[in-house]
This record gives sequence, structure tokens and C-alpha cells, in this order.
Amino acid sequence: MSARISPSPAETPEQQARNGILSAFLAYGLWGVLPVYFVYVRHVPSIEVLAHRVVWAVPFGALIVAARRQWPEVRRALSHSTMLLYLGLSALCIAGNWFGYITAVQREQIFQASLGYYINPLLFALAGVILLGERLRRLQVGAVLLAATGVLILTFSGGQFPYIAIFLGISFTIYGIIRKKVVIGGMPGLFVETLVLLPLALGWLAWAGTRHDMVFWTEGPAISWLLTLSGPITVVPLLFFALAARRLALTTIGMMQFIAPTLQFLFAIYYGEALTPAHLVCFACIWTAVGLFSWDAWRESRLARVAA
Repeated sequence: MSARISPSPAETPEQQARNGILSAFLAYGLWGVLPVYFVYVRHVPSIEVLAHRVVWAVPFGALIVAARRQWPEVRRALSHSTMLLYLGLSALCIAGNWFGYITAVQREQIFQASLGYYINPLLFALAGVILLGERLRRLQVGAVLLAATGVLILTFSGGQFPYIAIFLGISFTIYGIIRKKVVIGGMPGLFVETLVLLPLALGWLAWAGTRHDMVFWTEGPAISWLLTLSGPITVVPLLFFALAARRLALTTIGMMQFIAPTLQFLFAIYYGEALTPAHLVCFACIWTAVGLFSWDAWRESRLARVAA
């Protein structure tokens, strides 16, 4: 990821913290209410929703990139073969993650989607051990084992292996690892990723149109406008996240990221998904693991500041 840009010098430290927290709440809040949108377009095939999400993210993303004067970053990525290769791989990962999430909502598996994003920080920690030879601290080891216990309980007691949650967690972890290798801002990076995916999305929509299998414009303007909104729905939360990341410490961002899966969990209850005893035990394990992991991260950050 690119180096953090200093906030505007016009901001006082208090304004910086307030604006950062507000931006983070907006980013994670919008990600948390995404199930509402995908429920509204539930009758549209997942692959078509994904295609429209890519297509409409490109022009809307271009407006944001232009407003923030980030075209030099975009041009640098498009002209650098290695960077473009990594962004191509990350584009495939995020497309798979989006498709999995859309499918989860359409199949009334929002609990699994929520679980997938709860375990994501733990999977990042495991990836650091496996790929980078990092060592987990004692509380981190406990958190990972507790989360694994929760998944096993859901699998054997609930009779349901949470494959959607595992797929969402792993695909987003791989995406994050690849993006760490590319020095580019969040918004320009997403724009290049959607630009890479654009020919595939347009090709699928053209093919579906020839087969008369496309919902867009065939079922009235209301659903067509809803599908068009998938562009800003994709881009706006990332913009707020970028603003928050400029102003807040990584530990604060890390702890606030659980707002999104918590809201998704509540929406699963609202939409009437079955919350079994196995689900409750699994989520209790996950929530405790997340608490341990966040506490450990906050404690280490505080010790580092004291040592400095």
C-alpha cells in the first residue's frame, strides 16, 4: 500500500481524530448495510450483479480519482508491468470475494458472510506466520485456536461447514497480501482493478444480452437504476476508508473494522435467518477471539508508543 499522506495542515489534532473516526464509521457502516442492497436485487443472477458492480464502478471511480487528482498514480500503475500484474491478480481475488458475498446474501447466508469478515484479521495473522515467518504472540495464538474451535463446533454440531465464510475470509486475505506488494493508494488501486475486470464484465453482459438472459432494462427502469447504483455503493465506502486511514492509527482502524460484520450479523437476524445454538456458540468463540486479538494489538501499540 502507499505511504500514508499527511492530513490537511488546517486540521487540528482534535479535528483530525474526529474526522477520522467519522470517516471510518461511514466506511464500515456502509459496508455493514450492504446486505440491504443485495436483498433488493436478490432476483438478479449473482454474476450479473457482479458485472454491473464492475461496470458502474469504473466511471464513478474515475470521477473520484479526478476530483482527488490521482491520475498520476493510475498512469504509473498502467505503465508498470509488474504493478499491473499484481493488480490484475488482486482484481481476480476481489471479484471472487464480491461474487461470494453477493451469493451468500442471495442464498440467505448472511451469518456466514458476517463470520467470514470476523475471521479475516485472524487469517491475516496466520498468513504472516506461513508466508513471512512471523511469530504469533500468546494471546494471538489463543485467539486463532478459539476461532478454529468455533468453526469446528459449527461444522460438527450444526452440521454445516461454513464454506462461504472460509472462502470470503481466505479470498480477502489473499487480496490484502497481494495489495501490500503494490505501492498505490486505495482509490487508484480499485480503479485499476475494476478497469482490468471491465472487459470481462462487458463481455458477459453482451453475451447475456444476446441470449435475452439479462435483467438490466428488461424488467423496468427501477431495477436498472438499482444495478447502476452498484457503482457508487462499491466506491464510496472505500473513499471514506481512505480518508479515515489518513487520520487514524492502524490499531484504531483495526478495531473499528468489526463494525461491518456486526451490522451484517444483525441484518441476518432481521431477515429471519435461523440462529441455531451451534451458530451462537461459534459466534461466541469468534467474538471472544476478536476481543483477545484487538486487546493484544492495542496493548502492543501502546507499549511501542511508550518505548518510543
